[in-house]
Amino acid sequence: MKKLIFGVLLSLSISLAYGQAPKYRLSSHILDISTGLPAQNVEVKLEKLNQTNKTWTSMDQQKTDQNGRISNFLEETKTEKGIYRLTFLIADYFKSKKTESFYPFIEVVFQIKDDKHYHVPITLSPYGYSTYRGN
Repeated sequence: MKKLIFGVLLSLSISLAYGQAPKYRLSSHILDISTGLPAQNVEVKLEKLNQTNKTWTSMDQQKTDQNGRISNFLEETKTEKGIYRLTFLIADYFKSKKTESFYPFIEVVFQIKDDKHYHVPITLSPYGYSTYRGN
């Protein structure tokens, strides 16, 4: 009986822990195509356009992890539709690699129109970049 009660309590605690973990609407990733490796420790700013006064409001700022990823922008329950901007501050990344870059930063503006997940990655080199909507 003790094992049954313990099993039920363990199962309940695990399901509550996972049930309360926040989900996120937006993620990003940077791949340095000049090296074929993820771009680590790159500062990325997230802003939202205020449609009324046409100004940008800061929402978050994070650094990419060892895999070049940020997976937790915009908690699902707090996300609003609208126009957003990710600014990838890449100057320090290239300085740390002792590589000159044409771009001190890269801005990607996009629109969240629904409740789906948005993945906005960039591929990067010192003299070019590309972006797309991933999943």
